[in-house]
Amino acid sequence: MTVQDIIKNLREKHGLSQDQLAERVMVTRQAVSRWETGETQPNTETLKLLSKEFDVSINTLLGSPRQLICQCCGMPLSEDEVISKESDGTFNENYCKWCYADGTYTYSNMDELIDVCVGQMANKDFPEEQVRAYMKQLLPTLDYWQRYEELSDDGQFDAFKQKLIEEINDLHIEGMPKVEKLNALVGKYVNLEYRLPNGMKVKFLNDQTTYLGNQLESEFGGERCFGILANMDFILICTYEKEGDNPDLVLYKKR
Repeated sequence: MTVQDIIKNLREKHGLSQDQLAERVMVTRQAVSRWETGETQPNTETLKLLSKEFDVSINTLLGSPRQLICQCCGMPLSEDEVISKESDGTFNENYCKWCYADGTYTYSNMDELIDVCVGQMANKDFPEEQVRAYMKQLLPTLDYWQRYEELSDDGQFDAFKQKLIEEINDLHIEGMPKVEKLNALVGKYVNLEYRLPNGMKVKFLNDQTTYLGNQLESEFGGERCFGILANMDFILICTYEKEGDNPDLVLYKKR
């Protein structure tokens, strides 16, 4: 699909006239018209405004000419919903949501990231040993790890994670093992629906937000696991069965 078709389709999908879109991105209606006929294309600054207005990446606006991959973990960024965002909501097309969230890099230890990737990628056709060897070869070639000294936050995020871990362990949840680490988790994949005492069902997370969390087997045995999710504002503890079935909220605590 061409740039002109993409802009027109997005404008119509959002129910905007050419005049309305022009006002929102601070151009004239004639400029929007010329984009949609293919006479001209938006400049870089206007593309940023269109990206934020339509909640799509600039790469998508341009017809996806680049094959994006996360410059921290190597994940293909083939869909906008997995691309990271800055704290102001603009896309950062260099990273996935798991590795960069709201202006913060979530991994400072390459071996820790490799362990997470192994857990997600290993299968009978791509066994753990091969995944680990592949990631050890790939990660050092990516921009984040090559520029780590320049991009790192001098351990501030790691200190925040450690503080969260201490707070969670201090809750002494019966049957829940001690939390040793927290990984980046995107809300869409962990936003379970809990039944309240009054029978209503509720979700507590934002699908687009990246949280810190982990899954732990219950010390009581059986099929239920503990799920831990947290950020600067809250700590959530729940239990559930495989694939997140039959979740029960154990604790929701504001920090």
